[in-house]
This record gives sequence, C-alpha cells and structure tokens, in this order.
Amino acid sequence: MALEELKADEIAEKVDVTLLTIALGEDFNIKFDISLYVILLGALVLIVLLAYKHIWRGGLSFRTFEIDEAEIGLGNQKLKLKPNLVDKQIAYKIWVELSTRKIGLPIDLENDVVTEVYDSWYTFFAVTRELIKEVPVAMFKREDTAKIIGLSIDILNEGLRPHLTTWQAKYRRWFDSQLTEQDNKNLSPQEIQVKYPDYGRLRVDLMKVNSSLIKYREVMRKLISNG
Repeated sequence: MALEELKADEIAEKVDVTLLTIALGEDFNIKFDISLYVILLGALVLIVLLAYKHIWRGGLSFRTFEIDEAEIGLGNQKLKLKPNLVDKQIAYKIWVELSTRKIGLPIDLENDVVTEVYDSWYTFFAVTRELIKEVPVAMFKREDTAKIIGLSIDILNEGLRPHLTTWQAKYRRWFDSQLTEQDNKNLSPQEIQVKYPDYGRLRVDLMKVNSSLIKYREVMRKLISNG
C-alpha cells in the first residue's frame, strides 16, 4: 500500500504544473510568472475566435458604410453595410475594371468613338458577370455581401443593359454602313458619328449611363478604403 501511495505522489509531482506564480521580491516589487501553457492556451482561444468570426460569420467587419442608390441613378434606397475582407476584394476587382477601362472615366464624344465605348461596356459587362460568379456561394448568406453583389447586378441590368439594348445594334449597323460611304472616306470616326440621325438622344442617354458608372466606381473606391 505504501508503495502504491509513493508512485501516486511521484506521478502527481510530474504532472503538477504551476500556471501562475505571484511573488514579492526583496525590493517589494510584485513579480508574475505565467506558465507557457497559459500563453499557448490564450493564443489558441484567440485563433479559434478569429477563425469563427472570419470563416463562419463571413469575415471581419469594419465600420458602417452607406451606399445611396439615388446617387448612382438606380433607385432611392440607402444600403447600410459593414464590408468585410471578402466584400473589399469584390469591390477592388470591380474598381480596377472601372479604372482601367473607358467605362469608369468621363466620356468626351469630341474625341471618343461611340463604338469603342460600347466595346468597353460590353467587356465590362462580361468581366463583372464572371467576377460575381467567382464569389463563393457561402458568402451570399452574408447580408452585406449579398447587397454588394445585388448592386453590381443592378448596374449591369438597370444601368448598362437598357442603353445597349436600345442603341447598340442599330447604331453599329448604321456606323458600319457609313464607313463605306464615299462622302465619309476623308472623315474621322468622330466626325461620322455626329451624323447619326438620332445622335442627340443617343448622346444624352450615353452620358447619363456614363455618369452613373463614374459614381459607381467612386462608391467601389470608398468601399475599398472604408475601415
């Protein structure tokens, strides 16, 4: 029996771990000695909490950001959200597309060619659609991410599509035919395009869409820098 008690004491001594020691030094300074186990446990808990918030809750949230749809010409709602890292990545990709193509910059029809503007718009439409498709399905469960995706889809369907549907096909057909006209052989594309029979209405609608896209680009820029 004594032998068994001795072994038990030896085992207890081996597994005994002091988690926290507080001592009073000779100079009356209080000294803390924290076990490495406590530090590792605290780090593990912090990692688990961050992982939960970042993965299962859709990412780390930042300060509130408001999007006024009226400013972009899409409606009268004001979207309030707290963009996370995924949201910012989506906004960044869209902002890059808007900033590196004519679509997000002011149009100057004295120097810009309408068909080239349409080419840029069409490419942006396709690229943005692919960017949206790349967003993981799980992220759509997060309300704020869904709002940003919804806004981007509205830009395509309510901003770009109506103008392209109304004007692009018939304008391109007319413009291509004018390029072969003998009277236009010495004219620049910019000089030819102003001869379009309904150029005034096309121009007004074109500039309206351009204004909305510029504001949309600014919203994406602010969303990226929010935090």
